[in-house]
Amino acid sequence: MTLLTIGTTEIVVIVLVVLLLFGGKKIPELMRGMGKGVKSFKDGMNGIEENGEKKTEKEEKKSEN
Repeated sequence: MTLLTIGTTEIVVIVLVVLLLFGGKKIPELMRGMGKGVKSFKDGMNGIEENGEKKTEKEEKKSEN
């Protein structure tokens, strides 16, 4: 089933539609905003992992006492 594969022609058509909808000046602003969103998401995920590690350390200290 090759119905779900995207070829170069489809990618070119998608890029042209995006250019027509948003214009050349707006695309860098959109990409910058998307980049900031991804960065804040990654920072949030790192914070959750750090908090998870801290919780396990606290639990270990409690079990020692």
